[in-house]
Amino acid sequence: MPLQLDQLDVTSRVIQLIAASKSIPTESITPATTFDELNIDSLDKINLSFEVEELFSIAIPDASLNFLRTVGDVIAGVHRLQAEQQASA
Repeated sequence: MPLQLDQLDVTSRVIQLIAASKSIPTESITPATTFDELNIDSLDKINLSFEVEELFSIAIPDASLNFLRTVGDVIAGVHRLQAEQQASA
């Protein structure tokens, strides 16, 4: 069973992942930062989803990518998918 991370750990890891993928400082990213502000396009979302899936051992439904607008959306999605995964385990 994958390790459950608390809100701060997930937030920190998602921000680090995005910062690394866009080559920007982590300090410039918050949960409220939009993908538009980060210049994340649809291809970037797909690549980001693969990295998030691998990092957190979750499966992100393809349809969910259309609803991701902010860093906080990714963080909330990770928590939701981890909770669903734990409930079905």
